[in-house]
Amino acid sequence: MKLAPRLRALLQLALSMQIHDRAKFAGGVVGVIFATVLAGQQSGLILGLLAKSRMVIEHGGAAVWIVPPNTQQPQAGRIPEEVLYRARAVPGVAWTSPLLWTAGSLALPEGGTEQVTILGVEQPGLGGPWNVVAGDPRHLLQARTLFFEDAEREKLGHLDLGSLREVNGRQIQAVGFTWGAIPFGPSYAFASFDTAREIAGRTDRDPSMILVGVEPGSDPAEVAKALQARLDDVEVLTSQAFALRAMRFVLVQTPMGMMLGISALFGLLVGFAIVSITMYSAVLDNLREFGTLKAIGATTADLGRVLILQALIYAGVGSAVGITALGFIGRAVRSAKVTLRYPPELLLGLLLVMAAICIAASLLGLLRLRKLEPGIVFRG
Repeated sequence: MKLAPRLRALLQLALSMQIHDRAKFAGGVVGVIFATVLAGQQSGLILGLLAKSRMVIEHGGAAVWIVPPNTQQPQAGRIPEEVLYRARAVPGVAWTSPLLWTAGSLALPEGGTEQVTILGVEQPGLGGPWNVVAGDPRHLLQARTLFFEDAEREKLGHLDLGSLREVNGRQIQAVGFTWGAIPFGPSYAFASFDTAREIAGRTDRDPSMILVGVEPGSDPAEVAKALQARLDDVEVLTSQAFALRAMRFVLVQTPMGMMLGISALFGLLVGFAIVSITMYSAVLDNLREFGTLKAIGATTADLGRVLILQALIYAGVGSAVGITALGFIGRAVRSAKVTLRYPPELLLGLLLVMAAICIAASLLGLLRLRKLEPGIVFRG
């Protein structure tokens, strides 16, 4: 028998056996759906958290960052102002721009305060704001003006365009709003560098970090090396290297990555257990049928192919339903604070992982079939 017709016959046999016992088939599919949804949801949440860890870097508009030594992620710090000007003299550097990172306490009209993280930028677009939903970023060049997070407007005292508030005792005006600028702590508020200095009570002009643009045709990695060679007591990173460091910090040095990873692994293990039990139980229920197949010439390899085809059917049906459910879940929970990310690479990876898990689960049934004797069909 040629391979293609043989496989087609085995596929028909695998399908007919699954359809014959609909309850077990449904149970196996549910197990795959559960594993796909839980693992996919946790993986999407991890990707969303990683995006938060690098959002300042992604939207900063810089190819290279100058940061204080041992900086693991964008945060408050201090670099001498002279570094800003020394960096501009390095070949390959097109421009440098300071970024001031400071904390702000916003007084609410009804009493009390709310915290914000203020990013002071020299020029709108270099360090923020991003995802602007209202207002003109150029208004940040006016004194004592800020952009706030749109999703936090109610929390920050029912803010609107033109609202006046006090931040750290200084009166400011809300001139715009962003969407999604919420890290792991207080939401970002954007101001001019000088306004941020005033809010922070700073008399110096030392930035927290420095953004660097490179000349067209220049390699950011080479420019970063040249900057590092000329600058003391700072660390110079390309945007890509800085983003990788920030994501590694979240995954390795905070409990979030481990907790979410364990949840995803738990979902895969549960799915593996359900499919394994289902397939092994199906083998036990169909021992006579498998024995008949052996008696008429089917090999153990043929029976193994039947189990693998059944495993792939479980994986295909369950993954398709699970991935569809993930799309609905992602749209339902989408917000500025929590974003589930499902790139095509993740969905393809889930499909392949589910296929591997189901094939692995079929091995338990295959071990039983290897010991199966054709003579079982003649026993009472």
